[in-house]
Amino acid sequence: MKIAPTILPKNLRILRDLGEHIQLARLRRRLSAEQVAERTGVSRKTVYNIEQGSQTVAIGSYVQVLFVLGLEKDLSLVAAADPLGRKLQDAGIVTSKRAPKQPKNK
Repeated sequence: MKIAPTILPKNLRILRDLGEHIQLARLRRRLSAEQVAERTGVSRKTVYNIEQGSQTVAIGSYVQVLFVLGLEKDLSLVAAADPLGRKLQDAGIVTSKRAPKQPKNK
């Protein structure tokens, strides 16, 4: 049995907004949820869950729906600007490519 991670209320709102935007994009294109489901290879219930901003739907399913709607390139904009990361980079703060190892509890 899968256990969904705990997601903060702010992040749940972001998912709900994303789902709403996806639903509006589908409706603007005059596509039914069933048509989107057929074109993506997911169930109609999954499309419904995506449009509700469900945290349990795999991100790959979100990407497939965005692809069908012609919006997959929007994902490449996520974290593209990264103002905080750029400030850290400009400040010369060196970060490793990996997170530090956690000490083992004995």
